[in-house]
Amino acid sequence: MTGSQLRHLPWPAAAAALDAPARLRHLAAGALRTGRPLAIWREPGQEHPRLLVARSLEASYTGLPPALDEQAPAGFAFFPFRDSDHNPALFLPADVRYDLAQPEIVAVTPAARELVPGLTAWLALPPLAELAWHHSTQPVPHSATEAEYTALVRAGVAAIAGKSVVKVVSSRAARRPLPPGFDPLAAFAELSEKYPRAFVSLVSAPGVGTWLGASPEVLAEVTADGQFHTMALAGTQPLKPGLLPQDAIWRQKEIEEQALVARYIVSCFKQLRLRDYQETGPRTVAAGQLLHLRTDFEVDLRHVPNPASLGTDMLRLLHPTSAVGGMPKIPALAFLQQHEGYDRAYYSGFLGPVNVAAPGISRLFVNLRCLQVRATEAVLYAGTGLTIDSDPAREWQETQMKMQTVSAVLHEA
Repeated sequence: MTGSQLRHLPWPAAAAALDAPARLRHLAAGALRTGRPLAIWREPGQEHPRLLVARSLEASYTGLPPALDEQAPAGFAFFPFRDSDHNPALFLPADVRYDLAQPEIVAVTPAARELVPGLTAWLALPPLAELAWHHSTQPVPHSATEAEYTALVRAGVAAIAGKSVVKVVSSRAARRPLPPGFDPLAAFAELSEKYPRAFVSLVSAPGVGTWLGASPEVLAEVTADGQFHTMALAGTQPLKPGLLPQDAIWRQKEIEEQALVARYIVSCFKQLRLRDYQETGPRTVAAGQLLHLRTDFEVDLRHVPNPASLGTDMLRLLHPTSAVGGMPKIPALAFLQQHEGYDRAYYSGFLGPVNVAAPGISRLFVNLRCLQVRATEAVLYAGTGLTIDSDPAREWQETQMKMQTVSAVLHEA
């Protein structure tokens, strides 16, 4: 949809004195007050966040979001690790849009014109100090002890040794009390400042709850010049003071783990009979206080048959990637279903904007380094890729390090 088709609403006099972040909060408050889903995000390397509000909860896509091309509707995808009735795959239409880079404009799509009177009324109301964020209606997931996670890792290594899987990615949840006065929007701003190279997101929807995260991993990206991009990201070690990423030394375990993910992406290309792609890496990259091994893959959509379907076809093959599930995919997912002991929900699913910035631009990220906001506590998630050489104590420590990315915002308000 072009900018000329959007209706631009002026800010009423009562809100005209608010700065851009306060206006963002004001719009979020209106959406939450009326029970509507919203998404707020800041893309890697960008300064300003964006917000969209959907006129209603969209859970009609049972597989994947619309094709990642310029003909797809604009919206925000929020997909679980496994699609189910209690963790629906969501595509939130961008009915109301606000970009802090253009703070004077609130845009509304023609399909959402019935929202205009209510939206005008929201904007004229006094700002709210506390926002009523959505909370999940599902039970709080089990929080694994170190002994339980050790048993899971050992079961994974045994499955690899028995050749039922080549790799499996185990994960766990942990519960932390919310500090008094915890503000998800303030935490979003803190993560945006702390992790400028991450995709920082805050999604809140009825029944689904509120999810906050700072992901380092692209799942699928389509750029304005027609390039499709994905990456193999795996292997983890702490970023030590004074150490540059290029000076990192990797163990065979991490090298093997990352190579398996890269080979899986190549196998997806082969399934689509796609031979013309560019592979760069692996190289060491920093994500907050952690280092990872990353290989980038790029395809020029202008030189492939059926470019409009490539993005969706790749999503269908990639998700859940071997970096979050394992390989072969079906046996690895069956192992997790039997042994992991909790519902991942939207952790290690994917999320991101489709055609919001402009037609033909989509960026989807794996939902890593995230937490779920409950009424009085936060649920944190982290996982580790297991190979035959995995050590349970190291894997537990790796999950601890990964949880620190977002748990830092759980300080006293």
